[in-house]
Amino acid sequence: MTQVLDSSSSGMTILQQYFTEFTAAQISQFEQLGPLYSEWNEKINVISRKDMDELYERHVLHSLGIAKVQSFLPGAQVMDIGTGGGFPGIPLAILFPETNFLLVDSIGKKITVVKEVAQALDLKNVQAIQERAENVKGEFDFIVSRAVTRMDDFTKWTKHKIRKKSLHELSNGILYLKGGDLTEELQHFPKAKIFELSTYFEEAFFETKKVVHIPLKYKPV
Repeated sequence: MTQVLDSSSSGMTILQQYFTEFTAAQISQFEQLGPLYSEWNEKINVISRKDMDELYERHVLHSLGIAKVQSFLPGAQVMDIGTGGGFPGIPLAILFPETNFLLVDSIGKKITVVKEVAQALDLKNVQAIQERAENVKGEFDFIVSRAVTRMDDFTKWTKHKIRKKSLHELSNGILYLKGGDLTEELQHFPKAKIFELSTYFEEAFFETKKVVHIPLKYKPV
């Protein structure tokens, strides 16, 4: 357990290098992520063994890259598609406690982990469900994800799920974490805007990582 706590301590150093206004409650919640995911990963493998050693950089800080691009308002509705073990949804829910997050994955054991982590952290703004994304009902300001599929397919899953009224700086739509050369994948999305995470984070891991924003028009069902 000492090793996990030490990892959490160094992880918090990385987070607080880039986010300086955490409350005491948020610091406590972020610190608990290391021990919680270490414990659950022994039971249900949702994070690779190699990445567990870099949890705070490669999963937590990476998830928070979305917050560098867009802060979420109180009362906003955000859906995380293909959340896996809870990324980017859990770190974003900690950072924005007054924003409502729906974390969705089709694999039940992953949602089990998400629910247990959210409960342990007392995250009142998180709901987690096992469901295929295209079957989820409701309208959202933003839909977030970490590279679960190609954008052509992802946008099909998000049809009729975007709120009509846009209240944020960025238009309602998709905020997608992905790496590499996206030229070919985004050729059908002329309004896509790419934010390089290397602009915000200096670690080598982020050199090719990006947040892609794609505005989506409201379409009634």
